[in-house]
Amino acid sequence: MRVIGLMSGTSHDAIDAVGAEIVLRDSTLRVDIAGQLSRPYPDRLRAELIAALPPGAIDMATVCRLDTAIGQAFAAAAADAVAELFDGTADLVASHGQTVYHWVDEGTVRGTLQLGQPAWIAERTGLPVVSDFRPRDVAAGGQGAPLVGLFDVLWLAGRPGRAAALNIGGIANVTVTGVIPVAFDTGPGNALIDAAVELVTGGREHVDRDGVRGARGQVDDELLNALLAEPYYRAAPPKTTGKELFHRTYLERTLAGRTLAPDDIVATVTALTAHTIADALAPYAPSEVIASGGGTRNPTLLAMLRELLRPATLRTSDELGLPSGAKEAAAFAVLGFLTANGIPGSHPACTGAARPSILGSITPGSAGFALPPTPYTIPLRLTLAR
Repeated sequence: MRVIGLMSGTSHDAIDAVGAEIVLRDSTLRVDIAGQLSRPYPDRLRAELIAALPPGAIDMATVCRLDTAIGQAFAAAAADAVAELFDGTADLVASHGQTVYHWVDEGTVRGTLQLGQPAWIAERTGLPVVSDFRPRDVAAGGQGAPLVGLFDVLWLAGRPGRAAALNIGGIANVTVTGVIPVAFDTGPGNALIDAAVELVTGGREHVDRDGVRGARGQVDDELLNALLAEPYYRAAPPKTTGKELFHRTYLERTLAGRTLAPDDIVATVTALTAHTIADALAPYAPSEVIASGGGTRNPTLLAMLRELLRPATLRTSDELGLPSGAKEAAAFAVLGFLTANGIPGSHPACTGAARPSILGSITPGSAGFALPPTPYTIPLRLTLAR
């Protein structure tokens, strides 16, 4: 199948689209990345989305407007991807949507909400759409995240030693291979770094581009230790978190009464991300860590991580043939393919669910949608075409 994977993560900055040609033969998924593109959210939509996120409070009219506008933005990105990556011909769209709330109550996920009405994508492209991937895993007792766990386990199968996949988005998550794999959110990835930059610049800047501020600043040990006292870091996996916890107001509360240079604040929250990732991986002693996501564009963060992860080798997914900015969209393209073929897309050891589940809901395209026969094989390995 030719699948368009769509993803917008917890940085809420853009919609990433990947075109993937996917074949399941015997027990191997072969994934050929045809290309990728990214479409930033319109400024007005992004501002309304961010204002609606915790700790903000909104009404149902705003939810309806956001669901529609995000769906239309995803539909435009999907249409561009079909035209540019597949010459106007594709079979399926897999849309993660935009997470706006992940309901965690004392370590148990009770529900999750992703906006971006898939009907707009189906209407714009004429293609069937798989969406709402996370709720089925939650209904089966899982965390609903990180759902890239199955992709990582299949992709890293056969790597020498013990491999860990690390994605640094707004929130950072890891998958560690083994006889029984494990996957979980480690805590903030870029979320508090971005919040710190917005705070110290009065909203004029939103990211620490090229890690410049983090490199200029000095890590404040007192602030770092206060941030590391967050109970989430000591909770046992499987576990998941989001901007419901790690947001600007959270950072402002921790900073209350402290006087620090702006760049020292950015340097310290950058160190927080590096330390919490390294601390989370330490019990599993991986021999290599393969990073992807927006955080790989921050050389200051990567330098901190490289030092803290020793003796493990830190590399990016680009070195294994998977563009670091395309990883999650590619993963959801694969999950959409699995759903369309009646194959479970969750890994209970990674999410804590009682059983593997066929994920998502299907919105038919203009030609409808035929349910597949029972699959003759379950994938055990994923290879990337070079």
